[in-house]
This record gives sequence, structure tokens and C-alpha cells, in this order.
Amino acid sequence: MARIVIVAYKPKPGKALELKELTKTHVPRLRAEGLVTNREAVIMQAADGTVIEVFEWLSADAIRQAHANPVVHQLWAEYAEVCDYVNLNSLAEAGNMFAEFNAID
Repeated sequence: MARIVIVAYKPKPGKALELKELTKTHVPRLRAEGLVTNREAVIMQAADGTVIEVFEWLSADAIRQAHANPVVHQLWAEYAEVCDYVNLNSLAEAGNMFAEFNAID
């Protein structure tokens, strides 16, 4: 069964643009490894600059496979250079009944 996830990436100082560009390549690179569905990712930005991504893994097993995939490890290393992962509830918008974010194309 497919698994939809929401992840929040807080850019490191001076790395906001690099983070946005990397995130645009994230799902296509996972798709090339056969780990995610054809559903398009939704990428957005919180008021504090945090980038939020919603995407769909093929399955819980695909998530496990990602942890042993060298291409995915390289992708995660690239993310480590430009951001920190943060909890969704750390975003001010998450306290609203209808959390609103700016779209990133």
C-alpha cells in the first residue's frame, strides 16, 4: 500500500535557493529508483522559509529499501548540506485549523 508523507526542510543560512532546487529533483530521483509513485509532489514554503514536501512512496517496503539504496544515500547527503529536517508542529502554520503555505513551482 502506498504511503503519503509530509516532510519539512529548514534551510541552512544562505542555502534557501539550493534547497528549493534540490527539492524539485527529489521525487524524480526517487522515481528513477522505483521507490515512489507517479503522483506529483506538492512543494510549498512556510513563512519562516521552511520548505514542505508532500509525496507518495510506493509502499512501506519501498521506504525500507531507500535506506539501503546508494543513490538515496547520496540524495540525503545533498539535503544534509542545505537543510535540517524539522517537525511539522514546529511551523507556526501548523497551529492553524487550515495551514496555508506559499506554493513553490
